[in-house]
Amino acid sequence: MARLFWLARFLLLPGALVAIEACGSSPSNPSPPLTGMWGGDHIALTVADAGSHLEFDCAHGDITGMLTLDAGNQFNIQGTYIREHGGPIRVGEVPDSHPAAYVGSVTGATMMLSVRLTDTNEVIGTFALSRGSAGRVVKCLLPLAGRDGPA
Repeated sequence: MARLFWLARFLLLPGALVAIEACGSSPSNPSPPLTGMWGGDHIALTVADAGSHLEFDCAHGDITGMLTLDAGNQFNIQGTYIREHGGPIRVGEVPDSHPAAYVGSVTGATMMLSVRLTDTNEVIGTFALSRGSAGRVVKCLLPLAGRDGPA
């Protein structure tokens, strides 16, 4: 009987230790918080817990929900992308809005982000962003009189 006890202890102890380790630890290292400003050429991204807002040259976008990284420091999240134009927004004007896939990765203080419109499969571009940067975005302007046709 004592021999059976030691055999059972020898066989069950490693399994019990693995189970305890799995229950006591997190499933993966938690990703660092991405909240705050990220920016680069032609893009500015503000990440908050409730959602994120992006500003592009002549466009903007929104992501609802928290932007989180997977175990490989990557993300793939859906949002919207809205094209803008120079001049005022007219009363009753329907925004040029598209569903968009925001796919990227983070290494240290650098984020690589690709934007693709999912309804047309148009690739908007790939952007390099730095944490804490306001970005460099040029918004659409009114055409200058005499340069782009009659005023």
